[in-house]
Amino acid sequence: MPLSTGESGSIGSIGGYTVVDRLGSGGMGVVYLARSASGRQVAVKLIHAQYAQDEEFRARFRQEVAAARRVSGAFTAPVVDADPDAEQPWMATLYVPGRTLSDIVAKDGPLGGRALRTLALGLGEALRDIHQAGMVHRDLKPSNVLMAEDGPRVIDFGISRAADNQALTVTGRLMGTPPFMSPEQFARPKDVTAASDVFSLGSLLVYAATGHGPFDADSPYLTGYQVVHEAPTLYGVPEPLRSITERCLDKNPYVRPELAELQRLFETLPDTPAPPVWAPVPASDSGPAQTPPPTPVPYTHL
Repeated sequence: MPLSTGESGSIGSIGGYTVVDRLGSGGMGVVYLARSASGRQVAVKLIHAQYAQDEEFRARFRQEVAAARRVSGAFTAPVVDADPDAEQPWMATLYVPGRTLSDIVAKDGPLGGRALRTLALGLGEALRDIHQAGMVHRDLKPSNVLMAEDGPRVIDFGISRAADNQALTVTGRLMGTPPFMSPEQFARPKDVTAASDVFSLGSLLVYAATGHGPFDADSPYLTGYQVVHEAPTLYGVPEPLRSITERCLDKNPYVRPELAELQRLFETLPDTPAPPVWAPVPASDSGPAQTPPPTPVPYTHL
């Protein structure tokens, strides 16, 4: 149903949930903070009216709802209600207070130390839960990761699919986000496996650690070429994370590490407070003071 007019003190309601604020919007819909009759806070995704008339889009949204309902775990946001057949389809998930990883890195800078280790371990566990449900996410990226106080949450199953089913396709529309897509998503989009999410995880962790992705061209097309044909740029990624992400970003999906091995490797990452912001080294007899390195360019959503 469309957003209905509410009483004094509220914006309106969606599916019986009272809308109290607008959290954000994207190309496909708007996300609202709402509360149930019992007071529970939820995030309600309301699809734009123009897409509600598109049967292919409705089929994709039904798939998203079904995928999200199949996944459970500490590092995903569970679905509490949905109506993909409403006049304007909507889905409500448990509200997770927190900023997106893309917002944090763009405004506060890259992660390090314990924060980076917590992110890696949490995302590895989230992907494990997604894959155990028989799903491949296919769009793991910084804007799809919420940073809660107790760890990250993977959200948005809009283009995920069952690992043993044919993917829905949308004519003329690239399904994914080029800087965080795997080579096989460009070359063989219907044949992606869980290894594709491992590649995306490697790209995301490079971004989290440095502020730039391993494939950062000026256009989606050039970025896609880099993903498929060129080696990743890992400048600034500290060891041992550099060696781990290098394996995740192998062009061959069959030689990328399994999640169980990745979790063991992530446990070796430093469990220390993040280092202070880089500062100039005072001048000494050995030479003049050093100047800070260039500020990373924040990731721009495509």
